Amino acid sequence: MSNRLTHFRRLLEHAHAALGLRFGFVLWDGSTVPSSLDPDVLAIVLADEGCVAALMRRPTIDTIANLWVTERLDIRNGTMFDLVAARPSVRSRALLRSLDKHLLIGVLARFLLVPRGGPFPLQDIPAKADSGGDANRRNVSYHYDASNAFYALFLDPAMVYSCGYFTDWDNDLATAQYDKLDMICRKLRLQPGDTFLDIGCGWGALVIHAAQNYGVRAHGVTLSTEQLAIATERVAAAGLSDRITLELRDYARMDGAFDKIASIGMFEHVGLANHATYFTAVNRLLKPGGLYLHHAIARPAKRDHRRFRRRSSEYAALTRYIFPGGELDHIGMSVANLQRHGFEVHDVEGWREHYALTCRLWHDRLLSHYDEAVRAVGSVQTRLWLAYLAGCSLAFARNTVGIYQTVASKRVRGPSGLPATRADLYR
Repeated sequence: MSNRLTHFRRLLEHAHAALGLRFGFVLWDGSTVPSSLDPDVLAIVLADEGCVAALMRRPTIDTIANLWVTERLDIRNGTMFDLVAARPSVRSRALLRSLDKHLLIGVLARFLLVPRGGPFPLQDIPAKADSGGDANRRNVSYHYDASNAFYALFLDPAMVYSCGYFTDWDNDLATAQYDKLDMICRKLRLQPGDTFLDIGCGWGALVIHAAQNYGVRAHGVTLSTEQLAIATERVAAAGLSDRITLELRDYARMDGAFDKIASIGMFEHVGLANHATYFTAVNRLLKPGGLYLHHAIARPAKRDHRRFRRRSSEYAALTRYIFPGGELDHIGMSVANLQRHGFEVHDVEGWREHYALTCRLWHDRLLSHYDEAVRAVGSVQTRLWLAYLAGCSLAFARNTVGIYQTVASKRVRGPSGLPATRADLYR
């Protein structure tokens, strides 16, 4: 056993005992900490000493992400959810204070000049991507055009890639997504003959549901060529080509007038600098008195805008590796922007816990189809998406991020035309 490995083992053994860890470690020589670790116990696997060197020199989420997607850092006998559940309750700073400083410094010194190894496949992804204009198409293509077959592995049969709605927490994903689509239609009070626009229509689930069940004439727009291809096939298969039209188009370059408009999980791609352009376009496309449903993830507001614009390392990693150009507002900003741009806000409903469960189910489905996913998009993207889905589920569960459905109408003088109560939504 090398001198470095001996000292690193000693540090891990100290940490395991001092913190009472409920998981172990598997090192690159096959040894474990503790040495009596049962093969079935949850454990962190470190593939090589360069992995340790990289973490010690730059202990950031970017380092962890690169090590994770290349399987140099892994979890045995469990998932990220299991590891988070088993972690110590103390904060990171308190954790470090509890360790033997001389032992820690000695280990750091021994790994200081060890090469980090490789590969680091995520490091070439730009740290910041533009949004708006032609950049939107590139950003959407990066995320959504990977592989329709890949998304089909973890989404429901209708391929709805947004928060489900659980009328019962034990419902399966397909039921939750059907109920979500129907709730959207009910909140918009869709009626036969309505003209309905879905901005960011994805694989077509909402326009198909609305046309089949509510008799509307629907139009869907997307910037993803892969999504458009599947959506077009599904509309034709449902026999709805006479009532649903689809196109590859930016919302800001659209013409027309619609009775009802929905934007489901698309607004996060717009970018804070483009909010005025977005809400102006929606207002222009909506008929007077028409209804708009705004479904978007939001961050908690801070004491001032400067603090709000600061990005946590997790948020920065998400927008770098998963959603280039993506930015989240807070619900107060959404409501204010709607009012500034000619809307009357009627309802705001938080679905945070629904999204925590949705992401958990997506993660578990993807993990159960791991080998197929690797064949479709490779191990790096599969492991990146597993981390992304787990991280999102945990963020929603911890209430560090939320999601809201906001119903607004194009402002008019006089009655809004909405029912006196919301009882019709829960029939």
